[in-house]
Amino acid sequence: MTLAFLSQRMRSERLRFGKAGPAVQLVACLGLALAVALAVIGAGRLIAQIEGDRGIPPIASSTDIQVTGIEVNTTGKTAEEARAAGWKEAQRKAWEMLKAPKMSDEQIDSMVSAVVIEREQIGPRRYVARLGVIFDRAKAGQFLVSAEGGLERSRSAPLLVIPVLYSGGAGQVFEVKGQWQRAWANFGTAASPIDYVRPAGAGGESLILTAGQPGRRSRLWWRNVLDQFGAADVISPVARLERQWPGGPVKGTFTARYGPDNRFLESFTLTAPNEDGVPKMLNEALVRIDLIYRGALAQGLLQPDPTLVADQQAFYAAMSALKAAIGAEAGESAEPTATASAAPLTGPTQAAPAIATYTVQFASPDARAVDGALSAVRSVAGVQAAGTTSIAIGGTSVMRVTIAGDLDALAAGLRARGWQVTVGNGALAIRR
Repeated sequence: MTLAFLSQRMRSERLRFGKAGPAVQLVACLGLALAVALAVIGAGRLIAQIEGDRGIPPIASSTDIQVTGIEVNTTGKTAEEARAAGWKEAQRKAWEMLKAPKMSDEQIDSMVSAVVIEREQIGPRRYVARLGVIFDRAKAGQFLVSAEGGLERSRSAPLLVIPVLYSGGAGQVFEVKGQWQRAWANFGTAASPIDYVRPAGAGGESLILTAGQPGRRSRLWWRNVLDQFGAADVISPVARLERQWPGGPVKGTFTARYGPDNRFLESFTLTAPNEDGVPKMLNEALVRIDLIYRGALAQGLLQPDPTLVADQQAFYAAMSALKAAIGAEAGESAEPTATASAAPLTGPTQAAPAIATYTVQFASPDARAVDGALSAVRSVAGVQAAGTTSIAIGGTSVMRVTIAGDLDALAAGLRARGWQVTVGNGALAIRR
């Protein structure tokens, strides 16, 4: 009796509300699928795309002149003598690579500030190594003025680097720790006139800078991306690796592109004998690509795209006009005082502060210190963009800040937030 009553009640309710439509059924199915996914794989797996150790912080770029990847193979009566001979040979080769005038070993040694050991093998009487040599710019720069137009010429505008690697048929940038990204992170940019802005690729940067990003054309999207990293334009060095057979040669095709329209500059090919030779091939390709971008800068091709700046200029002009109109309305609506000598509230409106970009150096013992410094700088009034250009965990990192104001305003805002600020020539050094 009870079962018959319940069955009749359910039939009446179905007739009252009607059968659920296809859209309602689809939403219900999707909700059920999402609930099952959360129960089976967990909520943590759904955000795994931005988690993980995937970033490679770029090395800090100083103003010194650095030459890397110098191979030496020397001998001597002792291991120390062979090593000293190898270092002298590396310094001499580095000086020749800079196309500098001929000098004695003693003169070259007086301009060397450091020798970087990339790889070395020391025997009883033999020394085999790959070294890097860093020259002091204050001492060596005067002899390098005529080298490829001069190392002391003005640098380019800050250019965001998106190193795209195609390997195994898939394109990647920062999704994993790729070899092409590592080559760019370890590249010494001090001797280049190109102002490379090299992202670390950690966190959400892997979602913004992808292999498909250079193919976008939206100027609004590009402006948002460039503002986040403090850059004026973008370059896209592309590496495509093709493996002939397992364990065999690896062919690399490298293309230099630039601008929001992904314009072609030049392309070339290199070949590595096997998989172990790929890192060396990538380093050689990076040096050649840097030379391509240098030539493009000399030809005036790497000027910031005017379409990226035009929208910003129109925005700032509209904001200035709006502020002037608000000030004029405020002056007209103000009631005159009872004093007969009161003057009308008229006068020239204040000009909008100029937009300027400055460099800020800060100590970065860990990743949390980098995030804290960026948050503090971005919270200063007038700051429009702040992004790291080089990160040195355990050392001094560098960020580029765009602010509607001068350097003193930025320094005052940071001091108000508890930072100790040292003001330099167009740059700040901050610390807690």
